[in-house]
Amino acid sequence: MNPLAFLSELAALVTDPRILVLVLIGAQVGIIFGMLPGLTATMAMSLLTGLTFSLPASQAVAVLLGAYVGAITGGSRSAVLLNIPGTPAQAAVCLDGFPLAMQGRAAEAIGLAVTASTLGTLFGVAMLALFAPLLGQVALNFGTWEFFWLAVFGVVIAGSLTGGEDPIKGWLAGTLGLLLATVGQDGIHAYPRFTLGRVELQAGFALIPVLVGAYGVSEMLTVLRRSERIVIHTRLERVLPRVREVLRHRWHILRSGLIGTFVGIVPGVGEDIASWVSYDVARRTSRHPEWFGKGSVEGLIAAETGDNACIGGACIPVLTLGVPGSAPAAVLLAALTIHGLKPGPLLVLQHPETIWQVVALFLLATLAVFVLSLTLVRPMVRILLIPREALMPVVFVLCVVGSFAISARLFDVWVMLAFGVLGFALREMGYPVAPLVLGFILGPMADDNLRRGLSLAGGEVTPFLTRPISAVLVGLVLVTVLSRTAVGAWVRRLWDRQRRPALA
Repeated sequence: MNPLAFLSELAALVTDPRILVLVLIGAQVGIIFGMLPGLTATMAMSLLTGLTFSLPASQAVAVLLGAYVGAITGGSRSAVLLNIPGTPAQAAVCLDGFPLAMQGRAAEAIGLAVTASTLGTLFGVAMLALFAPLLGQVALNFGTWEFFWLAVFGVVIAGSLTGGEDPIKGWLAGTLGLLLATVGQDGIHAYPRFTLGRVELQAGFALIPVLVGAYGVSEMLTVLRRSERIVIHTRLERVLPRVREVLRHRWHILRSGLIGTFVGIVPGVGEDIASWVSYDVARRTSRHPEWFGKGSVEGLIAAETGDNACIGGACIPVLTLGVPGSAPAAVLLAALTIHGLKPGPLLVLQHPETIWQVVALFLLATLAVFVLSLTLVRPMVRILLIPREALMPVVFVLCVVGSFAISARLFDVWVMLAFGVLGFALREMGYPVAPLVLGFILGPMADDNLRRGLSLAGGEVTPFLTRPISAVLVGLVLVTVLSRTAVGAWVRRLWDRQRRPALA
């Protein structure tokens, strides 16, 4: 990193009032899109790309980066207040964010989430500035075989974390999500599968109606099924956490930042995997793993740090290789190309100032989102004073609008309702919803890369097991599964039996 070049670009941007205003506008739009279920970071950036077409490149990127950071950070609001993730990346935040709100600590939870998001974004941006060329090359080592196991690993982790005492239920829900993702034309030969002769199913189920239905509609049905009225009273003593409280969790922040950055540089994985992996590692290394899922501050911080650190990581392959690390990063890649900047290995040589502009704009966007997010915490937590059954009709309207706005198809609204009923049924039977949604998100990755890998190897499964990175991922999957089954319990009992004589 060239400090002088970076400081020069930062000073030029800070002294330009138009840049500051555009960053604030993009950040506020991103926060709103992230808060509302169904309106994702990808949608916000896609809409803003068209609106900023006539602006200079630096101003357009300022708006887009503000929206990117704002949407990923803003998604934690609905996750904490309503138990509905604003974006797929916040699914893990629901596990501890909403229980904290139920305990009257909604303001504290949002303050911690905003702080963790800010630190995670800053960590990812620092990695972008320091190691962009080096980390970008790491992504080239992942082939089709490794991408398949990444998808499987993500589903296994989500099932293990959300299945409680019975992780098999989480794995079954994740498997169901993988199967539902196969509906429609396959990604390699465009052959229609499980469409039942309906044209609407040729493209499969859209992600946003599935996400909104599985979380939003199922939550609405769950609340309306209860006979008692629930009003959550929250304390508004302090929003911004104290420095010593943040430092107490510094290792979770640092570790989740590293995980999020690494996951981000792997093309096509995205913030949701970064959030789940960070949450899983935090639970395994915590002194109180039994608190996770019941209002753990460690879990909330780990999930929010991981998914926001993924932002900077996802931009590393965009700038150095011309390959997006996530869906919002793909929109950023398209915007840079539209404005005459061709991301890739030659960008560093031909336009080195672009790298420093992106880093400086990321810093400005992070600070803007931090200030805007904390400003609105106190009015937002008053949503909890409204009885939840009275709030659900408003949530339902937002769910319908979010589902219909994607393609203006009534079919997507029916998909939302169907997945809402499915999510409600799974909840009633004790099956978690998060693995279902994550399995649906990762289904195309697992399906396409499994068949592509078999084709490249002539039908042999050996590369899936013998390639170094694949072997490591297979080992992680096996360890995760065995540690949550009877085999893991037997190993723990044997280990404790061997340790007792030594301790005596």
